[in-house]
Amino acid sequence: MKIINQSKKTVISENAKTAYTVLQRFKGLLGRKHFVDSDALVLKPCNSVHTFFMQFPIDILFVDRNRRVVKVISNLKPFRLSEACLKAIFAIELPSGKIQQTFTTPGDTIVIGDTP
Repeated sequence: MKIINQSKKTVISENAKTAYTVLQRFKGLLGRKHFVDSDALVLKPCNSVHTFFMQFPIDILFVDRNRRVVKVISNLKPFRLSEACLKAIFAIELPSGKIQQTFTTPGDTIVIGDTP
């Protein structure tokens, strides 16, 4: 599934996966050795993430119910916990550097899959 920054007209991910159940969100990216540049993981509901036991840093977008980015975290290193973002209803985990590469900033509108 694709993720697009509608505001900047950039593709954030060509190959996004979802984690909507408790078990899927708990597992997240654990066990992966790397995170391919075209990948992403959408966690819903989610307003905070951790990188405990991960082997690589990640970028995170926190998104509200209107699909607007409300917070960005770049390069969250392994064994860290993000700040909570109470306005967010979901988070998108991305390879480190993807936020900068796609020029994504708070206020941008995100489109996931075929969502208009």
